[in-house]
Amino acid sequence: MALTREQMAQRVAREMQDGYYVNLGIGIPTLVANYIPDGMEVMLQSENGLLGMGAFPTESEVDADMINAGKQTVTARTGASIFSSAESFAMIRGGHIDLTVLGAFEVDVEGNIASWMIPGKLVKGMGGAMDLVAGAENIIVTMTHASKDGESKLLPRCSLPLTGANCIKRVLTDLAYLEIENGAFILKERAPGVSVEEIVSKTAGKLIVPDHVPEMQFA
Repeated sequence: MALTREQMAQRVAREMQDGYYVNLGIGIPTLVANYIPDGMEVMLQSENGLLGMGAFPTESEVDADMINAGKQTVTARTGASIFSSAESFAMIRGGHIDLTVLGAFEVDVEGNIASWMIPGKLVKGMGGAMDLVAGAENIIVTMTHASKDGESKLLPRCSLPLTGANCIKRVLTDLAYLEIENGAFILKERAPGVSVEEIVSKTAGKLIVPDHVPEMQFA
């Protein structure tokens, strides 16, 4: 079975470390806020000017003025700071984010990412993704492994306009966790019940498969 959006968020949350400053992109990445391990000190940063973002609010906690970069209502944890978007981007561009989690349309074996534009469809703009991929050393991309038509999103070369070049080293899809190294995807983990053969068939870029590929574990 492919991972649910919530399981993908859970798996990404395991990459957190105590004391990290983390930026969560729009879509699946925002769900990571709900799965940060208990007792771990992580400060979530939103590019619209919030450092210390908490989990999504319950109905009684909703504050229409407290939103993330995707315009979703969020909470602020104890010790949070609110500041201008200019200061937020200075933090990003200055390399002060320890981990960035982004969605994408395509990723390729060279570590290129396309995440902002599909020709012929409504273009909302680049947003902060270009700054995030340029200013962050530690990035995880979360995405579905293939399109609804079954076309691979893990490619020899991105076909869509790039957000950044040679900047992605780790990808979590609904089928697998992979790392990018020396012009190839390296299969590290697979979703529970998903075969290596299925992952191979849905990966268009060069894929290296170790002798043993463990299944991800979920409580």
